[in-house]
Amino acid sequence: MIARRSGALASVALLLVAAASPDDLQRRLNPEEARALPVVAAGAGTSGLHAIATRVLKGDPARPGLYTISITVPPNTKIAAHTHRDDRTATVVAGLWHFGYGPVAKEDATRSLAPGSFYTEPAGDPHFAWTGSEGATVYITGIGPSDTRYLGTPH
Repeated sequence: MIARRSGALASVALLLVAAASPDDLQRRLNPEEARALPVVAAGAGTSGLHAIATRVLKGDPARPGLYTISITVPPNTKIAAHTHRDDRTATVVAGLWHFGYGPVAKEDATRSLAPGSFYTEPAGDPHFAWTGSEGATVYITGIGPSDTRYLGTPH
């Protein structure tokens, strides 16, 4: 049964790759080009906060398949505890990002992550974040479709 599931998943992955255009597969962006991409509405897999500039670097978090988004979070922003249905990885590329795990956002439960830092957002695992005076930019990658579910009162 596991072998059949693995085979089916591999087939789906091959179909997604085969259906993708070369532009979807081959993309090179320097930091300026990434920052110049259009800001998209706070949609699937984002915090939903309109102050956060979200740019899609690859794919579409609302659809099946691999995606990467860039979030630029302004100074002194707090993101309440929430979950996503997909397993995600992230890299801090600018600023200082204070990230923590748990169902309640507590500043003393975060770890301060500088540029080059890596962290995970396991599927269904509550997490939260905040920025200080300098804000932060984070690249997040997952396999969609993604979503965001706040625990308790959102933001």
